[in-house]
Amino acid sequence: MSVYSQITQVAVHLPEGRQTSEAIEDRLRAHSPTLRIPPGLLRRTYGLQERVVADDGVLPSDLASHAATKALAQAGLEPGDVDLLLFASVSADVQEPANAHIVAAKTGLTCPVFDVSNACNSVLNALEVADALIRCGRYRRILITCGETLSRLSRWTMTSRAEMRTALASMTGGDMGAAVMVEVGPEPGILAGTFMANSSGWPAATLFNPHHAPHLLHQLDIDSQLLLASFLGLDTRALQWLKEHDTDPCELSLVCVHQPSVPFVNTFSERLGVRPDSVVPTFPQTGNVAAATLPLQLALAAEQGRLHPGMRIALFGLASGASGGVMLIDWTALATP
Repeated sequence: MSVYSQITQVAVHLPEGRQTSEAIEDRLRAHSPTLRIPPGLLRRTYGLQERVVADDGVLPSDLASHAATKALAQAGLEPGDVDLLLFASVSADVQEPANAHIVAAKTGLTCPVFDVSNACNSVLNALEVADALIRCGRYRRILITCGETLSRLSRWTMTSRAEMRTALASMTGGDMGAAVMVEVGPEPGILAGTFMANSSGWPAATLFNPHHAPHLLHQLDIDSQLLLASFLGLDTRALQWLKEHDTDPCELSLVCVHQPSVPFVNTFSERLGVRPDSVVPTFPQTGNVAAATLPLQLALAAEQGRLHPGMRIALFGLASGASGGVMLIDWTALATP
């Protein structure tokens, strides 16, 4: 007898704080007085209007546990009803133990836990893991959580135009919690997925560990041109995979794609033939919320009445490294906004 996995709940937690692109530029000018920061730089370069910012004392596990609690409430479940908890995020409270332990303790879960880490593709890879574990019969209900605090990686002090070239993208990071429930179901939900990598592109975006690489730069460093170049080829492989699965991107009802900037999403959509109106825009109002981006788009689609049973959805993940992933989903349940 076949076993299938379905996404049954999606929840996000947005902190109340907001920081406009103008406010970011004003603070950057104050901390880097030797550089000329033209007005509207972040809007023109990235399409950023404002980003979500958590209070200083809020940890990634706090954001993740808030979203997890919301997902459980939406489903009418108790913490004891979850068989496995995954934490999948760029941000983290600790290197040891697994951050999933902290989220579980704050949420009241006592099930097994572990972390899944692959930069901005962490949630997409966690969905891959959850799907496999449910299909093999190991678990029946898995809760994926994510907590991002990328605004804290902002590099406020820059001394040269060359440094600004690799530091400016750090100004677009936002903060958010997300949770996705995956359960065994009577019909296919998560249909198929494929993942790929171009690992030679890893130097394009780095944040070295200060404990284990103490001699290297301990700030987020992103060469946008090199990062974009590292993705070339991954998109064409994804398109070929969709064709092999009889899927035309322009016919998809909803497309969720990682959103590090507005120009990136526009270029990606054009290259894959995705209709712009099938994408839920998030970046302009939240910033780059890393691995929480895909759950955010699903949650907003549900809130806007765009998720219906029977819809064919594609999740596209692109992360520094570089790595890419595509997942096809038949939506089988209305996620509660």
